[in-house]
Amino acid sequence: MNRIVILGAGESGAGAAILAKKQGFEVFVSDLSEIKPQYKNMLNEAGIPWEEKQHTESLILNASEVIKSPGIPDKAPLIKKLHTQGTTVISEIEFAGRYTNAKMICITGSNGKTTTTMLTYHILKNAGLNVGLAGNVGNSLALQVATENFEYYVVELSSFQLDGMSAFKADIAILLNITPDHLDRYDYKFQNYVDSKFRITQNQTADDTFIYWENDPVIKAELAKRNIQSAVYPFAIERDKKTKAFIENDELIIKTLKTIFTMPVSELALQGLHNTYNSMAAGLAASVLNVKKESIRQSLQDFQGVEHRLEYVATVKNVRYINDSKATNVNSCWYALQSMKTPTVLILGGTDKGNDYSEIEELVRDKVKGLIFMGLDNDPLHKFFDGKCEKIVDVQSMEDAVNAAYQMANDGETVLLSPCCASFDLFQNYEDRGRQFKKCVRNL
Repeated sequence: MNRIVILGAGESGAGAAILAKKQGFEVFVSDLSEIKPQYKNMLNEAGIPWEEKQHTESLILNASEVIKSPGIPDKAPLIKKLHTQGTTVISEIEFAGRYTNAKMICITGSNGKTTTTMLTYHILKNAGLNVGLAGNVGNSLALQVATENFEYYVVELSSFQLDGMSAFKADIAILLNITPDHLDRYDYKFQNYVDSKFRITQNQTADDTFIYWENDPVIKAELAKRNIQSAVYPFAIERDKKTKAFIENDELIIKTLKTIFTMPVSELALQGLHNTYNSMAAGLAASVLNVKKESIRQSLQDFQGVEHRLEYVATVKNVRYINDSKATNVNSCWYALQSMKTPTVLILGGTDKGNDYSEIEELVRDKVKGLIFMGLDNDPLHKFFDGKCEKIVDVQSMEDAVNAAYQMANDGETVLLSPCCASFDLFQNYEDRGRQFKKCVRNL
């Protein structure tokens, strides 16, 4: 009997286990950490054996195939052992893709992928399509393939998920941008990360669609070296001969083979340059799927946005507070600062992944009146920013950060939490960081 072993029992692992069991495999789940109660219950109800806080090699190395959590690096000793003995190691998305004929709309990029995924899903759902939301958001794709019957999936894919995918194909692939991130997982070689992102186009044929930001220098250079098989739909602010979505006279224009869609940029629910790109990508995907123009327009107007991504929290004493806790890399913070219209107090800091802050230096000089460093080790931030901003304060908690910002910001200004860093030094994750920020602001 074919034996499937699943490493990691979070959302993707538990979902993969349910699907594998349904497909008649012998299934075993192993997690080095403690498994959350909700996933234990899921596994127990399905009669799937599991272990936590350990990996018993004798129960793992005899697998026909291993599905690993995106959080486990290929460098992990156990993964190396599996590779050495020739055992296939795949991602949950790759596994789930084998058991569904649904159309896959897949989205990746260093920044903006969650917003674009949620927006694309919002448009398709409102248009009446039978659509599921999966990947880094929503329930795992595997769980939905096991328990639902969707005809379309909108799937947010990180580079880690793409790494474990070989036969899977996106019917519509969206690549928003590529900037350095997670380089610790790619031997600090940017090209390795770029290759990983471009896996979104693998296995595509002339019947498929590739939507991408035309002016991204990394994507541009990469396309010159690659032979993309699919129909290409580039988007940009200013049109070129091939551009399929662009801005002209303050109108967003989307041109596909069958239709021309237009709407005023001022009517988009998501404002700011980076959000215009996200709206273009989602609008193109919907147009390719022949969603009615009226339906696309309505959805682009009434979308609510994503929590922790440039999320308006409150105005206190005429100072606006914005939660951008999801900005875990420098490029995200660049987008956030670019959309600021007033002098800004910026809260930065957390676990530094070897960040290069020069990308935001000019914006900090132009727009930021004060910096608040919130982390256990703020040395990298001081090394770069000391002398470049007149007010710099160090804090060790969210409450102190918000209080310092309250003291620093004047009438008509903005306080922005856009940390550039992962959150693991003081918080459980970026959601926890964002929720603490909102709570502290509402307590002012």
